[in-house]
Amino acid sequence: MSKNKHIYIYSPSSAVRDKAAFKRGVARLKALGHEVEIDEAALKSHQRFAGDDATRLAAIGRAAASRADVALISRGGYGLTRILDALPYKAIAKAVERGTEFVGLSDYTALQCAALVKTGTVTWSGPALGEDFGAEGGADDIMEACFDDLLHGQGEGTGWRLPARDAEVGEKLRSIHGATLWGGNLCVLTALLGTPYFPQVDKGMLFLEDVNEHPYRVERMLDQLRHAGVLARQKAIVLGQFTGQKKVPHDRGFGMHAVVDRLRTLLKVPVLTGLPFGHVPTKVLLPVGAKVELAASGRDVFMVWGHRHAHEGDHGHHH
Repeated sequence: MSKNKHIYIYSPSSAVRDKAAFKRGVARLKALGHEVEIDEAALKSHQRFAGDDATRLAAIGRAAASRADVALISRGGYGLTRILDALPYKAIAKAVERGTEFVGLSDYTALQCAALVKTGTVTWSGPALGEDFGAEGGADDIMEACFDDLLHGQGEGTGWRLPARDAEVGEKLRSIHGATLWGGNLCVLTALLGTPYFPQVDKGMLFLEDVNEHPYRVERMLDQLRHAGVLARQKAIVLGQFTGQKKVPHDRGFGMHAVVDRLRTLLKVPVLTGLPFGHVPTKVLLPVGAKVELAASGRDVFMVWGHRHAHEGDHGHHH
């Protein structure tokens, strides 16, 4: 069991509506032996946000100044794209150099991409307090094990099994070396295209997930990235979980399988599926901006990033 790690909880996006999940999450982290510090504005509310823009910017500043081992978001939602031109990038970069790991997902993709562009800072796509540590049925074991690995600097990679229909992709896959891992929520990432906050990553490994987006909307966003030349420039596209999709009768068989199959015919780049990441209980932690290797053995895929230490100043990949 991990002992004496300092975790700072703050709310950079939507207001915390599920107070019970928030409390359960805090209790779970304490039960794991951590010291949990809750930002003074974590439960604030203004319109749909966790406080107005200035309040949330100040909270991000406090998270960066906390000297915590991990700065963990309470939840995602919406709110970070509004304030990308005002984020304390230097303070975030300094915090990471001092050893604070920034962890989150969903709307957090905006901060992660912008921080990567501005300072080359590596942050982690991973759990949120409420939906993950505060899950009603208890926190997911794999997610907690990955989080524990991060806390102890032991996480050197992750692995998963490709869905059966992807077996051929796995067999054909040659190992990929030195690709910068980046991505996150497809909707949020696509909203950054054409802005100064969209990472210009060449020969990268782009991972994507989304929730409550119909397959045609997923396809439209993927096509936007494709038409913009982003997809063809990568070494691999890795699709995580696309959950909460509601099928309608007039789809006539048009679903995620159709979207992925078509994408493969249009790209020379390998498109892998099944990454355990997204709005699902079982999620791995992924270092956004780190160099990774990818290898497959049959349907088993391994993504490795080796030991990452906050003071490694590997900033060579951003423009």
